[in-house]
Amino acid sequence: MADRTYPVSRTDAEWRQRLTADQYAVMRQHGTERPGSCALLYEKRPGVFTCAGCDTPLFNNTVKFESGTGWPSFTTPIPGALGETVDRSHGMVRTEVHCGTCGSHMGHVFPDGPPPTGLRYCINGVALNFVPQG
Repeated sequence: MADRTYPVSRTDAEWRQRLTADQYAVMRQHGTERPGSCALLYEKRPGVFTCAGCDTPLFNNTVKFESGTGWPSFTTPIPGALGETVDRSHGMVRTEVHCGTCGSHMGHVFPDGPPPTGLRYCINGVALNFVPQG
């Protein structure tokens, strides 16, 4: 995140002002929220999930599914919305996903999702906002 320039950039002070303490810990410090702690886990209305840091649309509600993990899970992001980096923290190799517009950490993608993609974008709900359709 720090070695790349994004279309939306803010100073650390601006991020701290814009985000809650929990959002800042997840989105700017690569933290993880407690499983089951976000109301968006249960969101089922038509609409779009956006980045809490810059409002970029990331996922349509139609690709959200219940993974049983405790975090909102999706099969497919909106094209171009997310970037990926290799995450070697915690003694494992994972694929981190971040907002392609502001670079904020969103979560990880795993190859254990349902068809048609077989992918599970496991996203911290605190990093998302939900915009209902209509």
